[in-house]
Amino acid sequence: MLEIKDLHVNYGAVHALNGVSMTVNDGEIVSLIGANGAGKTTTLRTITGLEKAASGSITFEGHDVTTTPANKVVSLGLALCPEGRRVFQQMSVRENLEMGGYTRPAGEIAASLDQVFEQFPRLKERQRQISGTLSGGEQQMLAMGRALMSKPKLLMLDEPTSGVARKEGYGLMDLAVKLAKERGMTVMFIEHDMDIIFNYSQNISVLDHGTLLATGTPQEIRENEAVQRSYL
Repeated sequence: MLEIKDLHVNYGAVHALNGVSMTVNDGEIVSLIGANGAGKTTTLRTITGLEKAASGSITFEGHDVTTTPANKVVSLGLALCPEGRRVFQQMSVRENLEMGGYTRPAGEIAASLDQVFEQFPRLKERQRQISGTLSGGEQQMLAMGRALMSKPKLLMLDEPTSGVARKEGYGLMDLAVKLAKERGMTVMFIEHDMDIIFNYSQNISVLDHGTLLATGTPQEIRENEAVQRSYL
């Protein structure tokens, strides 16, 4: 589904990504791990067109999206639930969700809302509430629901369990896996909780100072000495 080849991204003189290459297969649950500043968020933001690649290529379902603007990337079936949730604080829950469906035909928005409310009953209860007044866990649900409104083929979650209770975090990951199975959706996520990483990932890619240190199954990553030294 997704192929990244020799990706380089710079922030001025800082090389955020240095020749990263990886493949994500259709229907997989994959994760990115690494220390802060390793390039995880930069990778997701570059895939979705929010950051510009200095060189290299990103191919999604056979289409080169390396230079595709973020709004066009969403239309192709990629959605990012960003780090820190970043809901529109002054808008209502419903308005946030409707913003997430801006690429969908107007006639499909109501059905998409119903699906999100089915997955997140608490959002339905609070649909008229101003989003900035929600709890951290509720805002994370809203950010995820907003991403789902675009009917993504590839859903990217940047630290979805950060700042939420452990039970809520596991609930969000359970839902992501459930939706992946039901919709044939692929999920790519960043996480620091190693229990979640090893319990939910089918494949793991490890970034270290902007380079890909290792990739493999949870068992292979556990046993990789270079990963143990640098991160685990």
